[in-house]
Amino acid sequence: MGSSEAATDGRTVVIGDVHGCREELEALLAAVGFAPRVDRAVFVGDLVARGPDARGVLELVRRYGAHAVRGNHEDHLLRGRIDPTRVSGEYRRLAEEFSAEDWRTLEAMPLWLDLPEHELRVVHAGVVPGRPIEDTPPDALLRIRAIDERGGWTDDKKAPVLWGTVYEGPPHVVFGHNALAEPQLCEWATGIDTGCVYGGRLTALVLGAGEPVPRGSGALTRLVSVPAKRVYRAIGDKKDGGSS
Repeated sequence: MGSSEAATDGRTVVIGDVHGCREELEALLAAVGFAPRVDRAVFVGDLVARGPDARGVLELVRRYGAHAVRGNHEDHLLRGRIDPTRVSGEYRRLAEEFSAEDWRTLEAMPLWLDLPEHELRVVHAGVVPGRPIEDTPPDALLRIRAIDERGGWTDDKKAPVLWGTVYEGPPHVVFGHNALAEPQLCEWATGIDTGCVYGGRLTALVLGAGEPVPRGSGALTRLVSVPAKRVYRAIGDKKDGGSS
């Protein structure tokens, strides 16, 4: 369920959780001076749901030949396609609106993507420290936020030990899922979900050809953000029946 990509001569632009915020995505690509057919765009998942234009975001992904790993929201939709009773609200509406091409885009998303020239692994939520990714439950890759008091993984937003603070690479892991006001800048992990759909910012990590991710706070020099145009969804609002 993982994938690996060959090196590119251009830059690699890794983009945080978009959640249907197409206008902000277009603004971010303009802010970094994204050059189609030269630069490579990689998304950390959760391209859809919660925001205003999920289908527009998927269209941009295809237009630019971008890569994306699967987020928990894509996973929820794919599971609902198999069993429609699992989805309701916004997810049911999206499922009814998606074209065959949209579904193929979701189905093609691996659980993680390795970019060896950057010594980088992209995964939606994170990894379980000390555990080979091949032996990690998919739910952990899609939903982990922290390590609990027993040393297991958890999606609990109140758990005090963020997984990235105890993870030791290589590879460096870039991830989303855990929306915070500021990026997570750990020694071997960088979290770039800065809550665009919740009125925060959409953030990208921009790497030159063959450049490794700077560790810790050094990654700040490679981050570019644009503000959300408005609050599309209140934090913690699960009225669509989905997960965070």
